[in-house]
Amino acid sequence: NQVAGSATAFFLQIYLLDIAQIHPFQASMVLFVGKAWGAITDPIVGFFITKSKWTKIGRLMPWMVGCTPFMVVSYFYLWFVPPFTNERFIWYLGFYCLYQTLITCFHVPYSALTMFLSTDQRERDSATAYRMTVEVLGTLVGAAIQGQIVANRFKCVDRGFPSPLCFSSQKEVYMIAAGVIGGLFLVCTVVMFLGVKERDGECVLDQLMRSLELHYISICRCFLLQLIQSNFVLFCTYAVELRDHFQNIVLTILMSAAVSIPFWQWFLEKFGKKTAAFCGITWIMPFTVMLVFIPNLIVAYVVAVSSGFSVAASLLLPWSMLPDVVDDFRLANRNSKGHEAIFYSLYAFFTKFAAGISLGVSTLCLQFAGYDTGACRQPTPVVYTLKLLIGAAPVACITTGLMILVVYPISEDVRLRNKLALEELR
Repeated sequence: NQVAGSATAFFLQIYLLDIAQIHPFQASMVLFVGKAWGAITDPIVGFFITKSKWTKIGRLMPWMVGCTPFMVVSYFYLWFVPPFTNERFIWYLGFYCLYQTLITCFHVPYSALTMFLSTDQRERDSATAYRMTVEVLGTLVGAAIQGQIVANRFKCVDRGFPSPLCFSSQKEVYMIAAGVIGGLFLVCTVVMFLGVKERDGECVLDQLMRSLELHYISICRCFLLQLIQSNFVLFCTYAVELRDHFQNIVLTILMSAAVSIPFWQWFLEKFGKKTAAFCGITWIMPFTVMLVFIPNLIVAYVVAVSSGFSVAASLLLPWSMLPDVVDDFRLANRNSKGHEAIFYSLYAFFTKFAAGISLGVSTLCLQFAGYDTGACRQPTPVVYTLKLLIGAAPVACITTGLMILVVYPISEDVRLRNKLALEELR
């Protein structure tokens, strides 16, 4: 899931613009509508999962295993350039929406499995830390596979446009990368099916959310991450003349994130999740601005290491806080029972919706700035827009998220109180 998500997050935007060569407005519609559709399907899938009956392999596992082959096919055709030109927008919109639907059928039950592992808060936090570490490694693998295969996208010739031969070969390498990632998805699903035994536990919860602050924090976090991911390759290619290094910079960010997740797990246990969220998310602010104003290779790698440190916190903390929200609601509504999938599907809904807005808005900004599809160099307004999307916009998102985090009600004292109350209830 993370391997495929990483490849689409970093490279789908530039693929639609420069390889599929659809209009920037159409590309923004594909990215926004696809993400929005994925967001809409999250609570729908969550509802149907709650109505699913228990089978020999569990209630959640059939959804993940059943959707995987179809998801792999839709993912492959998402990176295929059809022979026709006029209807390419419909092609990519259709397959991206189909891919988002199928990945929802996988991700919602997968993330909800956390609630089936244990009723103890510390064990859930530990499981979440392990899961996020492996997910960051998956993101690293996805960026590495896609980045290394398509790193040399094209060579510029007359007037800064790629040669037709190079352009044709780039279509093929994107398909090769899609095939490799699709095969890896199948292997990982088989490993999960053989290695995870779902238990029909008593961790059933209500469908409504009490602490919506976590959703709003997640919106800002996801808007920020998607904004940086989708525009980072374009930024390195056209704004700071680091086109030959962007894949290594991306890998550095993700490696730093993977290594620092254990630190943040220790930090949240020592100082609390709210404090950890403040420190971790704030850390990235000066470094995103630094890369914009000091665009050289050494600074880029310094920023990459520091950014990975903050990315790890922004990935781990919200997922670690979600089970606390679930427990808090259960105590406030002891007679209400539902299913875990609803909580996780609503959380995924808000994050995907934020990602869709981020992708759509950023691509529209590039269109208004005069993005030249397929060109090796972009006009000055495009370069300036990319710097704003990488520098100023993330700072605004972080500031908004931190303001909301101030009123987040579940402190460490509340968590301890809830833990004791849940032990008595069980």
